[in-house]
Parts: sequence; C-alpha cells; structure tokens
Amino acid sequence: MNKGISFLQIGQFNSALKELLEAEKYYSRNPKVHYYLGIAYHGKGMREQAIEEFEKAVSLDKHYSEAHNYLGTLYSEIQLYDKAIREFEKALGNHLYDTPSMALYNMAWAYYSKKDYKTALDKYQDVLRTDPMTGLRPQVEKNIGLIHYEQNNDMEAIRHLKKSTELDPSLVDAYFILGQSYLRNKDSKNARRAFENVVKLSPDSSFGLKARNYLQSLQ
Repeated sequence: MNKGISFLQIGQFNSALKELLEAEKYYSRNPKVHYYLGIAYHGKGMREQAIEEFEKAVSLDKHYSEAHNYLGTLYSEIQLYDKAIREFEKALGNHLYDTPSMALYNMAWAYYSKKDYKTALDKYQDVLRTDPMTGLRPQVEKNIGLIHYEQNNDMEAIRHLKKSTELDPSLVDAYFILGQSYLRNKDSKNARRAFENVVKLSPDSSFGLKARNYLQSLQ
C-alpha cells in the first residue's frame, strides 16, 4: 500500500491504482486501502468508482473522518448536497479529526450551493473560529464576500473580497466579484482597478474575457 500512496503523492494515479488494487487482494477489510483507492480513482476522473471506494472505507470504519470528508466533496460535485452535508457532519463527529476546518469549509459550500446563505455564513465563521491560522482563509473571505454580493450587501462583499485578495493576490475570481461589487456601488475607479487585475492575472480565462468587456464599458 505504501508504494501506492507514494505514487498518489506525485500524481501518478494509474501506477497508484495498480499498486492499491494489488494491496486490496490481501487487505480488503482495511479502510485505508479503500480510501486511497478512492483518491486514485478520483485522480483518474473515475468519480463513480471513487465514491464506491469511499463508501466502502466509511462502512469499514465509521469514524474515518478523512473518508467522510472526501465522500462529501464528491457528493457535492454531483449536487447531492444533503448527502454531502451528512458526510461532513459524520467527519466532524470524530473529535480526533485533525482537520475539522476542511469539513466545515466543504459543508459551508454545500449550504451555499443550496442557497442557505445564513447557515453557509455560520459555517464559514466556524472555520475561522476552529482554525484562525487556516490556509483556507483567503477562500473563506472570498466565499463570504460572494454570499454578501448575491444578497446585494455590496459594502460587506467589498470588505471581505478585498481581504481575500490581500491574503492571496492570485485569486482571479475574487477580483472579478470585487469589480462587480464596486460597479454596482457606482465606484467606477475601483471597479476598473479590480477588472484590470483580472485581465493581468488571467487574460484568456472566462473571467478575463468578461473583465475586458467591463473595462470597455467603463472607458
């Protein structure tokens, strides 16, 4: 199994899968084998098989928080948000889980996707309370800003989106939503600056092309 994990760490999913399938022949009741098989399948774009492996992992060890969390993210990908949230709750039910902020972050996104903005905001705040130094903070600030933008709370959106771009100046989507927030707030100068950052960072992306259109309209 260790060889398979090593292949996963360098992104060689096919080689990892071969090693892990071999390990499964001898350790089919080991939840970690199924967890890493799930990662390998997901890395190869085989989501259905990945889900099956993560489901096996949590059936063998109901306290396997990492597997519950990963399974929840895959359920979110196919818009099974209620199932995803239940998996994140199970991940958080294990008080020995090393990275609860990950499950909280993923749960917040599932609630956002359900348009339950109040609960999503609460969960994002829980991320910051649980792990104040989390590396997820730029994304958390961006997503809080996005929720405020969608609720027409432009000043709060701007505050959080600015914080997001200060923490991680490479967040193209944060700059784009920031530009839209400024524009809706009739602040053309700062809107232009935000859209210019989008074009500078990612000129050929969908955000970059849309930002160019905004910049043309602001001339």
